[in-house]
Amino acid sequence: MKDVIIALDFKNMEETQNFIEQFNEPMYVKVGMELFYAEGVSVLRYLKEKEHRIFLDLKLHDIPNTVKSAMRNLAKLGVDMVNVHAAGTQAMMEAALAGLEEGTPVGKSRPLCIAVTQLTSTTEAVMQEQLLIQNTLPETVLKYAQLTKAAGLDGIVCSALETEIIHNQLGRDFVTCTPGIRLVADSLDDQKRVVTPEKARELGSDFIVVGRSITGAKDPVATYQFIKNQFLS
Repeated sequence: MKDVIIALDFKNMEETQNFIEQFNEPMYVKVGMELFYAEGVSVLRYLKEKEHRIFLDLKLHDIPNTVKSAMRNLAKLGVDMVNVHAAGTQAMMEAALAGLEEGTPVGKSRPLCIAVTQLTSTTEAVMQEQLLIQNTLPETVLKYAQLTKAAGLDGIVCSALETEIIHNQLGRDFVTCTPGIRLVADSLDDQKRVVTPEKARELGSDFIVVGRSITGAKDPVATYQFIKNQFLS
């Protein structure tokens, strides 16, 4: 279970289609808040018609009953992976999973459900000073991962820098999905804890999420193939 997920961080359907139409193969793509809030379910239908797998990245975080109800609805959309914030507590994550299971149509597979531990745009200093979490980043990510596994979810979103400790503590079957991936020559933009695709492979990431390194490339198709080769070889 390893793959490169392309983050479709576009403003609207037109930009999304212009990008997707360059490719002639099914891919794993991520639809985040910007695109989903702009286009809604229509963008998911379009991507499914093209036979792409979809990570719907909405990072749900609310009281357990609200998240359960939301997940019950998301389960009907035919996406392949969804997520919540682990900071929402184990009870919320358990409710999210229950909602997904209730909402998944008969005969269909439940979407993978993973939990965000700490965003890759967050440094340890910011986490400690602004979120008042005084543990180290690795300790915090591991604790959130332990709660996620206890809730029955499939894995977490974390930096590739934390994947080794996660797999050592929680097993190889516990999924690590790692954003903050950049090529050596790329700008870091708003990311802080970043690695290359090759380094993510060495560290044990299951999925890497790559956005601007591909979507902003002069040749997105060639760049996607290069990153796939770096990560999957």
